[in-house]
Amino acid sequence: MKKYILKDYINALQKENLIENIPTEISLSDLENKVIENIAHNSKNVISDTLYICKGLNYKPAFLDEAIENGAIFYVAEKENITKPNFPHVVVTDIRKALAVISCLYYDYPAEKINMIGITGTKGKSTTAYYIKSILDNYMKEKNCPDTAILSSIDAYDGKTCKESLITSPESIDIQEHIRNSVDCNMKNFVMEVSSQALMLNRVYGITYKVGVFLNISEDHISSIEHPNFDNYFQCKLKLFNQTENACVNLDSDFSDIILEHSKNSKKVITFSAKNPNADVYAYNIEKQGHNAISFRVKTPVFEEDMLLTMPGLFNVENALAAISIAISLNIPFNNIYEGLKVARASGRMESHISKDGSIVVIVDYAHNKLSFEKLYESTKQEYPDKKIVTVFGCPGGKAQIRRRDLGILAGKHSNISYLTAEDPGPEDTVDICKEIASYIIKEKGNYKIIADRGEAIKNAILENPNSVILITGKGNETRQKYGKQYLPCLTDTQYAQEALEEYDHKIS
Repeated sequence: MKKYILKDYINALQKENLIENIPTEISLSDLENKVIENIAHNSKNVISDTLYICKGLNYKPAFLDEAIENGAIFYVAEKENITKPNFPHVVVTDIRKALAVISCLYYDYPAEKINMIGITGTKGKSTTAYYIKSILDNYMKEKNCPDTAILSSIDAYDGKTCKESLITSPESIDIQEHIRNSVDCNMKNFVMEVSSQALMLNRVYGITYKVGVFLNISEDHISSIEHPNFDNYFQCKLKLFNQTENACVNLDSDFSDIILEHSKNSKKVITFSAKNPNADVYAYNIEKQGHNAISFRVKTPVFEEDMLLTMPGLFNVENALAAISIAISLNIPFNNIYEGLKVARASGRMESHISKDGSIVVIVDYAHNKLSFEKLYESTKQEYPDKKIVTVFGCPGGKAQIRRRDLGILAGKHSNISYLTAEDPGPEDTVDICKEIASYIIKEKGNYKIIADRGEAIKNAILENPNSVILITGKGNETRQKYGKQYLPCLTDTQYAQEALEEYDHKIS
């Protein structure tokens, strides 16, 4: 990887019109040709010859002191954070955008050397990401090439590292490092979820996506620390098309006309739908096959064939169509699309488990907002019309407060009983969050129980409700639960469910 000198970083910031001031009283002549060996926005990661970026909601002047002590030779900050005026620095107008520009340069613009695929939407990003990864992996295997890199809310895999994710889209410096690792490992494709926060906070600034996908939109992430209102949330997601070569748009989404209008910023647009036969990629004859499979026929500009998914959830056809649209944009042959989708899996998404007597069906899913709950209930009623519906869920603390109302109302309407429990309560008390959700369930004349311990809530839901579909939502196969500022280890929802099903099976045997 090429290494750049300090002058290159200053020039890159100037090119983006981000520099407000270069202090004339500080001579940079001795530093301009200095090779930057490291960049960091965390003072604890600073080593010798580091360019330090003063960034963060909780940034403190002491961090700059620590960075200099650890070996920083230059810093970049907004005006209010210039607390060492006599130390070499530049003043920038937008520190987050500056961090992205610096990160792109430091890692030598890796996104230009790989097919970047970005997926945004309120629901289905992870599943779609793993669907297209499975298709691309099938294709690359034939070419004797490495698997596809992925950065999702489930995990991050870049050829060098594979780890569970804590957020959907990390900081720009981390994103660029993942892309660089993938390029170094000779990967050809990089699939990533692109959150509204990533677009709003310039975490993906400087990345051009070969293919950008807009799945759907519904009210979510509305809070004092995320988006102030729906329009801001929507407009942030639409920014994806400002950095996309080929756009894929779901015609079945709410506000599809607005999404289509913005997609014209891309060079080419492919539409997909399970309702509109005029879409470029159109699914019809959608049928459930057995317990876990879904078949459908798809018409595209290059083929018209039968397809098979082996994950439950009729709404996953929408995600499959998105993946097919991406594959067509990349000229992937039909056989690889078919074989990839047939085996595609997304951990913690629509994982089903059944008791030995068939009485209880447990579905572990990441559904955590209004749109995903609506789709989950709609699909469950179609697929299991003779069973009761039981939902185990909670809501996160300190953000997305609107979910408590939305999910409470939907659970009250559609679930025979809801078990309210911990779901990353963070700075709030779990029971307080559950009581707020319960207030909306009560308005819909629904039934509920509050059991703060998630494992106990799942166990009780399964053991107390024969002849039911137990929907365990919100955490998927995450192995950590956020309490306060700490992420504490826990079993996955699948593990909790399997333990409870074993106990149930033992009792009836």
